[in-house]
This record gives sequence, structure tokens and C-alpha cells, in this order.
Amino acid sequence: MTDGAATRHSPVAERSGPPGLRALPRWVVLAALAVLLVAAALASAAIGAAGIPPGRLVTALGLGDATSPDVARDRLILLSIRLPRIVLAVTVGALLATAGTIMQGLFRNPLADPGLVGVSAGAGLAAAATIVLGDRLLGGFGPEALPLAAFAGALGVTAMLYRIATREGRTSIATLLLAGLALGALAGAGTGLLVFLADDRQLRDITFWTLGSMAGATWPKVWAMLPFLAAVLVSLPMIARGLDMLVLGEAEAFHMGVPVESLKRFAIVLMAAAVGAAVAASGVIGFVGIVVPHLLRLVIGPAHRTLLPAGVLFGGLVLLVADTIARTLASPAELPVGIVTALIGAPFFLVLLLRQRAVVGL
Repeated sequence: MTDGAATRHSPVAERSGPPGLRALPRWVVLAALAVLLVAAALASAAIGAAGIPPGRLVTALGLGDATSPDVARDRLILLSIRLPRIVLAVTVGALLATAGTIMQGLFRNPLADPGLVGVSAGAGLAAAATIVLGDRLLGGFGPEALPLAAFAGALGVTAMLYRIATREGRTSIATLLLAGLALGALAGAGTGLLVFLADDRQLRDITFWTLGSMAGATWPKVWAMLPFLAAVLVSLPMIARGLDMLVLGEAEAFHMGVPVESLKRFAIVLMAAAVGAAVAASGVIGFVGIVVPHLLRLVIGPAHRTLLPAGVLFGGLVLLVADTIARTLASPAELPVGIVTALIGAPFFLVLLLRQRAVVGL
């Protein structure tokens, strides 16, 4: 996605140098986020309806004396329930945050988010259609059908959104947001129709997709998600500089050696893959894609070379913390994690809107 003929210095990176955390080396920021993520994972592994004290947690991981009578129970809980859920939450959070960062860079607006502009709703509609129509027309579907359907739904909505909002090479942000609301409403109506047609089992599955939950985490589901995360991680260096150049405008980015149309197509497919895989694994979870990249921009600056990998780590951290709250707040019952992220993200989004209004003087 880059061209060696152009300068290697990003205009975004050059003007993101206020004192504080933005002046820290890139590896320090990423290492600090990685340490926080590991600490949160250990805390999440220990917290729950069946608590595992830190000493027993070490033993359950096979790093201590295994003679305790509680070791077998702890190991069963940890390896079969909590570790798959932790890994899945981190993976889904990383994918959603990356998709949000890419969309905000692509449309050059911090308010863009896959959940707010209908991309997640499109993925959820495709997953719901697979649940209902797959049973009725095909007699069932394989475990790989849901991720593929969710990916197709996310890609379709993203492509329609981009075509509607872009005219003569210019993307209208107002059109983007309004078209996203309309497409999200259409997807919601389609999901509602499928709910009407669904039987009891299908209805439970659809409810899972619309509220978002990590309760169905298993190791096979984790293994199915990891290729999507690997593809995203490998692709991030290819698009970071291009997204920085797009801040200047598409024409300017093209003259600086960025293949703009190829970059946009690649970014759209990558974002759709991330959102589709996340929705297929955990249902529709909102606000992670807008809160994570915006907070990171405020703290470390807008340069995507740091912002994208930091979003992977911070997105995993945010959703892991939200999922830990969801399963412990009303223990032994648990809240859908989508409710927790909405309770946190909606006030943040309102504050962001008020700040944007103050900036433009409205």
C-alpha cells in the first residue's frame, strides 16, 4: 500500500509532537499497553463466581505445586471456561478497535464507527439470515458459515456506504453518517423480520447476536478467530502510512505516491473482515470502535503507525474489562457485554459530539 518514491515521513506524525505521552518512543507505549493487557487477563482469570486466588491461579496454570485438592477444579474452570473467554474477548476487542481506527482514517472523521454507521448491523443481519434461512432452506449450516456470512454482510454495507457518501473523489461526512443510520435501520428491520420468522432455538441465537456476549466462548471458536486477527496484524503496516496521507486529502495523497483507490478497497475489505469475524464470534458489540481510537488519538497522537497497533492492544483491554464486569456485576447471572459497552460508550460519544459542536461554534 505504500510507494518508496514518496517521502517516508508522515505529515500526521510530524505534527503530533506535543509534550507528554506523545513524545514517548513507540515501543514504550505499546509495551505499556501490553503489560496492562496481561495484568487485566490475569485479573479476569482470577475473578468470577468461582474465584481462583492468585496462588491457586499459578498452580492451575501448571507453574506451581499441583498437590492441592482444588487444583483439578481450578484447572477445569480456567482452561475450559475462562481462558477461551479471555482470548476471545481480547481478539474481538482488537478486531473492533482496528475496524474503527481504519474507518475513521478512511473517512477522515473521528465520529465514524462500524457500529454507528450500520456495518455491524449488516453483519448481524447476515448472521441472523444464516441462522434462520440456513436451517429452513439448507437443513443446517457448518461452523464456518456464520463468519463468512457476517463478513459478507459487513462488506456489503461498507461498500454501499462508501459509494453513497463519496462523489467525485470527495467523501461527505454528513452523507456518511445519515446513510449509515439509514442502512443500519434497514438492517435492523431485516433482523426484526427474521426474529418474527424464527423458532425458539433460532430466536435465542439471534438474541445472542443482537446483544453481544462472550458466553459461548470455546477453543474451536477461538481458533477460528485467530486467522482473522493474524490477517489484520499483518496488514496494518501496509495501510498505516496511506491512512496518514489521506488526512491531507485524496488528491494530495495520490501525488505523494499513495495508490488511493487500492488503499481504499483494501481498507474496506480489511475492515469488513474484522467486523464480520467479531460479530460472528460474539454478536453486535457497539462503541468499542469509536471509543478506543479516539482515546488513543487524544493520548498518543493520530499517527497510524502507532495508533493501529496500539488500538489492537487497547481494544482487547477495553473489551476484556467490559466482559469481566458483565460476568461479575450480577453474578452468578451475567449481563450481555454489549450492554456494558453501550453504558460506557454512549456517554463518551455524547461528550465527543458536544466537543465537536464547540469546535465548529454551533
